[in-house]
Amino acid sequence: MILGFPCDQFKHQEPGSDEEIAEFCRLNHGVTFPLMKKIDVFGENAHPIFKYLTQQVPTEEVHGLKDKATMKLVDGLSKSEGREEGGVRWNFTKFLISKDGNLIKRFAPVAKPEEMEADIEAMLK
Repeated sequence: MILGFPCDQFKHQEPGSDEEIAEFCRLNHGVTFPLMKKIDVFGENAHPIFKYLTQQVPTEEVHGLKDKATMKLVDGLSKSEGREEGGVRWNFTKFLISKDGNLIKRFAPVAKPEEMEADIEAMLK
């Protein structure tokens, strides 16, 4: 199952209500998976799930990353906003979690879903 967690902490890219964000994602990106309520993913108000996930894999593994220039930009933006080391760097950071709640891998924001396919298939075996 895929779950999305909207967050407005990244240059205020998701300022709308939960309903507005869901509609935007559906219309503009074809999102069909559930979107949770908007939350914080870093800082003192970070949601417990993101505190847990970032503690499990404190440094972001850049699996399948082909666009190094984009990742350098993301790194610069996240550091300029004072995010702690190991925190979520940018929107679309992805976490692959097993059905029993174990974190399998953490993917960079710019990693494409297709780049996760082999890991997902291996987890399902």
